[in-house]
Amino acid sequence: MTLISTFIETFNNYLWGAPMILLLLGTHIYLTIRTGFIQRKTFTGIRLSVTRDPDSQGDISQFAALTTALASTIGTGNIIGVGTAIALGGPGAVLWCWLTGVFGIATKYSESLIAVKYRVKTKDGTMLGGAMYALERGLNMKWLGKIFAVLGALTAFGIGCGVQVNAISSIVNSSLAPALSGASEKASGLLNTYPWIISLAVGLIVGAVTCLVIFGGVKSIARVCERLVPFMAFFYVVGCVAILIFNRAYLAETFSIIFRSAFTEVKSIAGGLVGTGIMMSARYGIARGLFSNESGMGSAPIVAAAAQTRNPVRQALVSATGTFWDTVVVCLMTGLVLVSSIIGNDAISVATLEGGELTSAAFSQIPYIGQPILIVGIITFAYSTILGWSYYGERCLEYLAGKKGLIPYRVAWILVLVIAPVIQLELVWSIADTLNALMAIPNLIAVLLLSNVVVRETKHYLNHLDERDETPIPVIQD
Repeated sequence: MTLISTFIETFNNYLWGAPMILLLLGTHIYLTIRTGFIQRKTFTGIRLSVTRDPDSQGDISQFAALTTALASTIGTGNIIGVGTAIALGGPGAVLWCWLTGVFGIATKYSESLIAVKYRVKTKDGTMLGGAMYALERGLNMKWLGKIFAVLGALTAFGIGCGVQVNAISSIVNSSLAPALSGASEKASGLLNTYPWIISLAVGLIVGAVTCLVIFGGVKSIARVCERLVPFMAFFYVVGCVAILIFNRAYLAETFSIIFRSAFTEVKSIAGGLVGTGIMMSARYGIARGLFSNESGMGSAPIVAAAAQTRNPVRQALVSATGTFWDTVVVCLMTGLVLVSSIIGNDAISVATLEGGELTSAAFSQIPYIGQPILIVGIITFAYSTILGWSYYGERCLEYLAGKKGLIPYRVAWILVLVIAPVIQLELVWSIADTLNALMAIPNLIAVLLLSNVVVRETKHYLNHLDERDETPIPVIQD
């Protein structure tokens, strides 16, 4: 077993290293050029995201589709991952992470466009779409679509389910266990005898709450995400703004150091914070940006295909704003908080603290409410990811097995939520990381080979903004 784990870990380090970074970043830049820098339409996408298109075909509103996608992308990586990137790549990693988000908007736009264009409708009116349908209907590559669907359905259990509930369990344990132990000897003795009891309670609660949501289908998931995502993002950003106000004396130096260390080797700054040079800074910053916003992974387009929209470009513009909010805003805020806190506080040091610990120390600067903001942020970010990925996994399975596989899949999803916090599944998560990287490859093939379609649809829409152009949607058998 150790040999297998070592092999998978080595393979993951290679797979998520230079090859994947070059493939994803290269695609981002290529599609940015081909779409005529579609990023300039980001604010149009934001406006469209809150503009309903109720007469068009679809299961949920454009805003609901966006928030469901954001539910899966805004996760614990936005909090912990940015800290890790800074610790390993220096403060310059923040700039590279941000630039990756800017260019990634074009890929998120393109993959969402083809997902909507090639979506299908079941006899009961449900909309289905994603890379698997684009590969089948757009490129006549159903075999590759099936590979993507298998990888997506399996990956969801790892990065979208088990890892997230473990994050919730970890933060609850670290916050609740000391308080309970100090409250009474009986509670302390119980925790010593049954150290897994809090984790099991977390699994049962998360499983029960999730069960109530996912058995209602995409509309139920979307309703929760519509309310949860804006709240959790606003709550977290307000916390970040409060810290930046607290660190306002260091903001000018923060921006200067981030820009300088992105391209040069800056000597020791504070708290062990140093510039690592352009290569290391770019490597960790780009990697964090790529993995955070999931542009090119093929996940978000699955829910984009369910949106009520008259034209693929409209929803693609809305979906592209997901990368803007996730990386360009949330990851940037986290990065500024961490770098300014390290500069201004000698007690916060990359020499002694890891990614998550850095973020925790930074938020601790806010008296009384700092830690609660971080705890609520991690719990809501992780839980929203569970909901978003449950939908992705279901749609992938439905492509393979039809509706008959949905109930067993949901039951298995709930069981993993209950069990994952109390057992060690490092090997399973490593395998899920591998599947997630492999999942991106069929999706990128679809996006690149259908880039002419993306360009044509974009030009047509931008030249006929006020015309209704309802894309015909074929009906398939359930």
